[in-house]
Amino acid sequence: DRPTSATPIPSPTMLRRLFLCVLVSAPALLPAQTPVTEPVVAIKAPLQPLPAERASAGVTRFSYIVYGDTRGRRDGAEPQYEHSLVVDQMLRTIAQLKNGPDPVKFVLQSGDAVVNGRDAKQWNVSFVGLINRLTTEGGVPYFLAPGNHDVTAAADLDAPGRKDGLRNYLQAVSGLIPQDGTMRRLNGYPTYAFGYGNTFVIAFDSNIATDSTQYAWIRAQLAGLDRKRYAHVVAVFHHPAFSSGPHGGAIVEGPTAAVRARYMPLFREFGVELLVTGHEHLYEHWVERYRDSTGAARRIDQIVTGGGGAPLYSYQGEPDLRSYVRTAPADSIRLEHLVRPGMNPGDNPYHFVVVHVDGPRVWLEVIGVDWGRGFQPYKSARAGLGEGSGVPR
Repeated sequence: DRPTSATPIPSPTMLRRLFLCVLVSAPALLPAQTPVTEPVVAIKAPLQPLPAERASAGVTRFSYIVYGDTRGRRDGAEPQYEHSLVVDQMLRTIAQLKNGPDPVKFVLQSGDAVVNGRDAKQWNVSFVGLINRLTTEGGVPYFLAPGNHDVTAAADLDAPGRKDGLRNYLQAVSGLIPQDGTMRRLNGYPTYAFGYGNTFVIAFDSNIATDSTQYAWIRAQLAGLDRKRYAHVVAVFHHPAFSSGPHGGAIVEGPTAAVRARYMPLFREFGVELLVTGHEHLYEHWVERYRDSTGAARRIDQIVTGGGGAPLYSYQGEPDLRSYVRTAPADSIRLEHLVRPGMNPGDNPYHFVVVHVDGPRVWLEVIGVDWGRGFQPYKSARAGLGEGSGVPR
């Protein structure tokens, strides 16, 4: 006879016990539960909001803060630690300048508030509370442009991930930016503008730099400006036109290509002076010199200030800009890399920038944070912006 198997056939009772053991010891094998969706808490409105645009027409001396890329290593689990160090120093700077000739009137952030903007918990736990300190303790308005981590890098307006991120972004800033239906807001978009004193600011979404609706709205805003009042025009957005970190150098990302092709000619046409960008977690300064339609020499300063708390980057190489320069021979474009980042992340500290406005003159001061105190990316921490702008002694 053939031998029979020594392995017993499991009884129904044994099978039930085995199944229960699997449920207890391996919960990861269970079907994923739908996470509970929580709303993003709106950042508190500033104690000292900007006045109506017309009311500040006579103001010609003040300052404002610019920075970007605040996303943290433990977003959703705890407040952003590195960003908190930046906020601490910002509050000290706001207090120091409060009673002087050029008090801080607002803060501009160029995007990437959190790692994953689709996750409401990351906004609520890690970001909103820190900005509440700026709007309440500091009392200043806060204006955020969306980064790729906030609303995804999707150029398609209907991409599901983008919709989720945009919803959370708009909930967070609902009390800070112009409302839908007003002159300074593109309905349904994270694209808006405001004017204070002699300075006009446009914030837009560079993730969708190819979008024709956004482009047409920005063009109309610039075309309708009273340039006798607004001597200075600033654009704040996430992706720089030129950079030398891991997102730049030999790499040309889609949004960067669109900014170069569509927005840089627009900025030259309407005399935009300052571009506030991030995306690269470091500090660098580019100058584009050109001639306007009258033949006058003009200048655009592009600041990359991504030292708001995200993991730091380093210099990766110069971008090849020869084809960019050739696209606009009539403008006689010349580019200067005024400040290059360091070769190591430790050369590029967490920081923010104070922009000082004094009539026609504009200058900046870079303020390093924590171990980066004393950071001097120029021969000092200060530099003039625009043609003929110097730094006060």
